[in-house]
Amino acid sequence: MEPGDAVRTWKARRRVTPGQAEAIERLRPRFGAHVPFARTAPLVLEIGSGMGEATAAMAAADPSLDVLAVEVHTPGVGALLRRLEEAGLTNVRVAEADGLDVLRDCAAGSLEEVRVFFPDPWPKARHGKRRLVTAAFADLVADRLRPGGRLHVATDSPAYAEQVRAVLAPHPRFGPVDQDRGGRPVTRFEQQGLAAGRRAHDLRAALLDDSGGSRTAGA
Repeated sequence: MEPGDAVRTWKARRRVTPGQAEAIERLRPRFGAHVPFARTAPLVLEIGSGMGEATAAMAAADPSLDVLAVEVHTPGVGALLRRLEEAGLTNVRVAEADGLDVLRDCAAGSLEEVRVFFPDPWPKARHGKRRLVTAAFADLVADRLRPGGRLHVATDSPAYAEQVRAVLAPHPRFGPVDQDRGGRPVTRFEQQGLAAGRRAHDLRAALLDDSGGSRTAGA
């Protein structure tokens, strides 16, 4: 069984503002996942783009990368579409979907990076099985990354950070886990967490190449 087959790793949030609804209707034909990129470039998959602050900022900071941002919550989709238009970005596509489904649909070795920023923490012990980052998830990501490609997870839950490290550190296909935020900007969500005393933890690991070494990929 692949991750997410039996349980959802996210909580549904669907209520949208009129502005978000207008953005979705008007801008999805321009930025939707069905619209091909205008070039061939290294592809980043972001699972759970939230309200799109980090997505837009990182896409603007590194225009050499194409980004497929996946968000299951409709308000976030609308907010990100508006950000893309306002910033004049052309290297981002947006999918309103379950990120696991999109990851499964990606071809083996096709991704430069997989980003998972602040996934639902599911802090209660009985909900632990709902967390996205598990050994099965790491296996799936490893198959979809190119050699040297990177998985980057950020969370403000210390317990989740420990789980991510416990999954990645012994994984035979990933190199050492580092704690570099890799250019990830501080978003409004993260600022709220910092104000409440919750520090963000960034964990990144690169896929080993066939020789057993790793290459740096898009820091």
